[in-house]
Amino acid sequence: MTDGALAPSRPARRRLSAVAILTLLLVAGALAAMTIGPYRLTLAELAAALWSGAEGPAGIVVWNIRLPRVLAAMLVGAALAAAGASYQVLFRNPLVSPDILGVSSGAALGAVCGIFLSLPVIAIQGFAFIGGLCAVALVIFVAQAVRGVDQTLVLVLTGVVMGALAGAATSLLKVMADPYDQLPAITFWLLGSLASTTGSDLGPVLPAVILGLVPLILLRWRINLLSLGDDEARALGVDAPRLRLLVIGAATLITASVVAIAGVVGWVGLVIPHIARMIVGPSFATLLPVAAILGAGYLLLVDTLCRTVAIVEIPLGILTAVLGAPFFLYLLARGRRGWT
Repeated sequence: MTDGALAPSRPARRRLSAVAILTLLLVAGALAAMTIGPYRLTLAELAAALWSGAEGPAGIVVWNIRLPRVLAAMLVGAALAAAGASYQVLFRNPLVSPDILGVSSGAALGAVCGIFLSLPVIAIQGFAFIGGLCAVALVIFVAQAVRGVDQTLVLVLTGVVMGALAGAATSLLKVMADPYDQLPAITFWLLGSLASTTGSDLGPVLPAVILGLVPLILLRWRINLLSLGDDEARALGVDAPRLRLLVIGAATLITASVVAIAGVVGWVGLVIPHIARMIVGPSFATLLPVAAILGAGYLLLVDTLCRTVAIVEIPLGILTAVLGAPFFLYLLARGRRGWT
């Protein structure tokens, strides 16, 4: 066997190069983000602060404020983009996003319940996490109870109904909330923000995200077969219904975990997988890591803009919608020209 037979193909090399370049850009962006803010730092001051720890003004700003927020932005962006890519492959629909099964609406309802009951922050995050998981669990239960109908269609429709019910309950709690204390907190959380994120917030979230990502990474080749349809996947030895439930559970765990600390952040899981698909193609094996890296970089950029472009910090969900909606319209127009 020749060395050429063992060498990766040219498309594979291009995909590896894309991953390497995007990773380097992400690291550079993270370092740049930690120097930007009301207390500006040079790269030398940043390096000194990272080396010496939380000592002095620069060390306190870096270790207690900016580093946790930068890490949180990258974690949330990567998780939402990875979940979005998984859902789009699973449902064979490019318009699917992580909240398609009601996970975001359920998490929002859980957080609003926690705020309405005047619970501490950690309890509010726990309520949000449990609410997201419970919403998707109900969707799966209803979908499995309905027989004789396409399973994917039932999941999507049930998710829409569950999202509407959770949204109605959230609106009811907003009406009943204290307008001077609870209502502003509810509104701020629903718009999404990383302003109050600390290092302790990342502790319980990171293991949950890793736990959700591991099966997606290990089964990436099998998940790729789901895009062919259940019959074709079954012919190739894949138990499509069981694999579908596993992917839904993993992507839901990822989404609920990050929504619990960031609030409802839209458009990341919808737009970023499209961009990743344009770079490396539709294969889920390479789409997943590229989407995660792009999502981390995108939300890092958006969060940096949120805290620097105005005197008052802009909610994260507003800016992701302002940037994401026009770009998605461009993608639709671009795709439409390709269909005709």
